[in-house]
Formats: sequence, structure tokens, C-alpha cells
Amino acid sequence: MNFFLETIKVLLLSIWYNVESFIYLLVPMKKKNIAGEVVLITGAGSGIGRLMAQEFAAHSPVLVLWDINLEGMKETARLAKCNGASRVHYYICDCSDKNEVYRVADQVKREVGDVSILVNNAGIVTGKKFMDAPDSLIEKTMEVNIMAHFWTYKAFLPAMIANNHGHLVSIASSAGLIGVNGLADYCASKFAAVGFAESVGLELLASGKDGVKTTIVCPYFINTGMFDGCQTKWPRLLPILSPEYVAKKIIHAVLTDQIYLLLPKSMYLIAALKNVLPMKQAVLLGQYLGAFNLMDTFRGRSKKQE
Repeated sequence: MNFFLETIKVLLLSIWYNVESFIYLLVPMKKKNIAGEVVLITGAGSGIGRLMAQEFAAHSPVLVLWDINLEGMKETARLAKCNGASRVHYYICDCSDKNEVYRVADQVKREVGDVSILVNNAGIVTGKKFMDAPDSLIEKTMEVNIMAHFWTYKAFLPAMIANNHGHLVSIASSAGLIGVNGLADYCASKFAAVGFAESVGLELLASGKDGVKTTIVCPYFINTGMFDGCQTKWPRLLPILSPEYVAKKIIHAVLTDQIYLLLPKSMYLIAALKNVLPMKQAVLLGQYLGAFNLMDTFRGRSKKQE
């Protein structure tokens, strides 16, 4: 195809895709049926992981829960069964350990079957400035927040590719789009999670495996205890998010094959401005939004909450 014809094709398709997006603002997208699908959620013992399990359960899938907290998973399993999950299986798995991920993944495939919806949700935060963070905690952050995604993809993606059917869900963060003072290692891990999910999604499209979908979730701070103590400067513009609200939005995004989910909606504008504003103006905007002081009062999750 020559340059002129290909340019015309891109322009016409661009117009159509924008019209299509506008239509979907007015007409809700059809939700896919996930009854009987095998849904695996990491970090399912509490917080967003537990709430996502409950939300997924209402759609009658087979749930597989991973966490290092056995009692937490048992409670999640109980709640999920009450919400309609056809079957619930739970396994202790330290996602920071590659060998353990592969071992437990093999066990899941033997005992439950091929996973068709993979939700990489497990995450940790040190809450320390870069030079104050011990090497061991930095390594642990990277192992849990991003390296685990590599190993779970390696374990479960082959079956999705073979069937040209599946869904990869990455619970990243707005800190994976915009750097935050006091969150260097966490931001690095979440930027990596976003980039990794985007790249694998493109690999799948390029190889014709368009039946394997990707959803990348980038929320602002969620009121789960993980970021206890953090305060938002302008609550109306950037509120601390309700975990129940976030869980519902994530499941809706999965059911409608939404690729990017940024929460709250103001994050779409803020992320776009970061990439087009002059650097000095972007820094000024960051100061205005409180990005320089978000972590000043950080306490994090208490042992009791864990």
C-alpha cells in the first residue's frame, strides 16, 4: 500500500474510532459472560483482592485465590461462595518467589484447569525515600510488584494463546504513570507493570491473538490501609478512593474489555498534561496537586490490619 492510500485509511479509521468511542459514552457496552471461566487473583487475602473476588463471584466463575495469608483467603473464599462463585480454590503462594509461583501454578493447572482470567493484584509499598529504603525492601518491592507478573504470565499465558481466549489484568497505579516524591521504588515497579502489560498486549495483537485481552488499572490512593496516613490536598479533584468503588470499576472494565482504567477520572487529564506541558509547568502542577507531600504523613498498613 502506498503512502497516500495508507494515510487516508488511517485518517478515516481514526474518525470512525472516535465516533465509536463517543457512541459508547451514550450506549453502554455489552458485558461478556464469564460464567465457568477460571479467574485467578493474586493478593486475594484482603483489600482490593478480596473485594474483586466478591465482585467476580456474582458472575459465577471458578475462583482461584493466591496469597500468603491463609486465614485471609479462607474468609475471602467464604464471602465469594456467598456471592455466587461456582467453585473457590485457594493456595498459599509467595509471588516474590519465582519457583513457588511456577510450582503452585502447576498445581492449579492439575487441580482446577487452565486459568483464563489472570489478575495480578499482589503489591507492597515501603513508604520510604529512596536513600532511606534498605536494599532488601527495594528488591522485595520489585519482586512482588513486577517480577511476579513475569512469572504468572509465563505460567498461564501459553494456554490463553493456544485457545486465543483469556484476559490479563494488571492492577498497577497512578504512580505507574506519574512519579511521586517518596515512592521511588514503588513508582519504578508500577511504571514497569504498566509498560510490561502494554508490551505483551501488543505482542498478542501483532501475533493475531486478539482473543486474549488486556486491562491495565491505574488508581489513585485506595483506602485499604496500604497507604494509611497519606492525605490528598484536593479531595474533590483527587479523592482517596473507596475500595468497593474501585473493585466494581475493575470488574466492569474486565467485562467490557476496557484496556485502560484510570481512577478517578481526573487522572486521564492529569496523565495527559504531564506528557505535553513544559517541565517547569508540570512540576508546578505537581506541587499544586500535592504530589510533593503525599507521603509526608505515611504510616502504612499496621500489623493488626495485615
